[in-house]
Amino acid sequence: MSVAFDRLRLSEISPGMVQSEIRAMTMECDRIGGINLAQGVCDTGVPSPVMTRAIDAISEGYNIYTRLDGIAPLRLAVSEKLARYNGIDADPDSEILVTSGATAGFCAACMALFNPGDEVILFEPFYGYHLNTLRALRVNAAVVPMAPPHWAIDFDALRDAITPRTRGIVINSPSNPCGKVFTRAELEAIAALAGEHDLFVITDEIYEYFLFDGAEHISPATLPGMAERTVTISGLSKTFSITGWRIGYLAADRRWLGAIAYFHDLVYVCAPSPFQHASAAGLMQLPTSFYEALATEYQAKRDRLCTALADAGMTPSIPPGAYYVLADASAIPGTNARERARTLLRQTGVAAVAGTAFFAENRGDNLLRFCFAKRDEDLERACHALRTR
Repeated sequence: MSVAFDRLRLSEISPGMVQSEIRAMTMECDRIGGINLAQGVCDTGVPSPVMTRAIDAISEGYNIYTRLDGIAPLRLAVSEKLARYNGIDADPDSEILVTSGATAGFCAACMALFNPGDEVILFEPFYGYHLNTLRALRVNAAVVPMAPPHWAIDFDALRDAITPRTRGIVINSPSNPCGKVFTRAELEAIAALAGEHDLFVITDEIYEYFLFDGAEHISPATLPGMAERTVTISGLSKTFSITGWRIGYLAADRRWLGAIAYFHDLVYVCAPSPFQHASAAGLMQLPTSFYEALATEYQAKRDRLCTALADAGMTPSIPPGAYYVLADASAIPGTNARERARTLLRQTGVAAVAGTAFFAENRGDNLLRFCFAKRDEDLERACHALRTR
């Protein structure tokens, strides 16, 4: 006699967790041998001191687990960098955690600080991994749209989004996907609301060195009263072009750091040991001119791509930071952004991401996101293909 069981099933949230559109377009691009402007892979060269130290660290036997919060030289280098560049005072022994990429830092922080049913505010357009990490943890995301083309914040809408269940606000500056750099006035207004309602602020600053046209990066943790309630997340993936190495870090008040570190250890154990040594070498050895040259180089890449997009009839929203461009794709055939992205790939061999990946309620249907963190020869091929489609 057979017995029927219905316990072998996916979790309640699994059916709604679909493959990232970024990954889907990357796979489509790889399949046809196209030019991938969809994924922020950042395939430019790795700085020599970073590459050399990685190879040496492997040879020297740094291939086993590190301690829970990362190796001491990297925590010290991060602490010094935070003080020098960001103006953040963080103790390397109790307030800094080395993470397996910035996304792991975000996940661990959310696991440590938020409960199922809590609400966390995201600004739209948002980074999809922020939204889906919250969903995976059963935390409700409250989306506050920003107004194009400069992505201005509606502070009345922000205030209205705060409820008794709100526990935090997520800031991504410079932003993926729109390149918005939050101004001091905007951050001060957000800080005032966070203080008024006793909210955490989790800030993803991974693109902090990618600043154009004189834009200034400001870390919210440096504002009055914000150090104790802010978790500052960043990493070396973009700055050193090592996205596959998974080296991130975060800084938080020691009251929160221990729990965040525990959850990071539980899920990720540690960031790769030899790459921690390599990242410490980069932070300690590379001069200020390296970071200045990075901004200059990427501003030129931005201008090249934005000009090509405009020539192709896809008006871009010029980003003041990060290395992505949102462009108007309404002239490309398709009933929605996903279809337009695939049409463009077929026509030109250039992969972009549907704007709806970064918006709620089907907003962003006329937008595509392009990444310009590419080698010059690949970016030039993409620009030529866009112009001649």
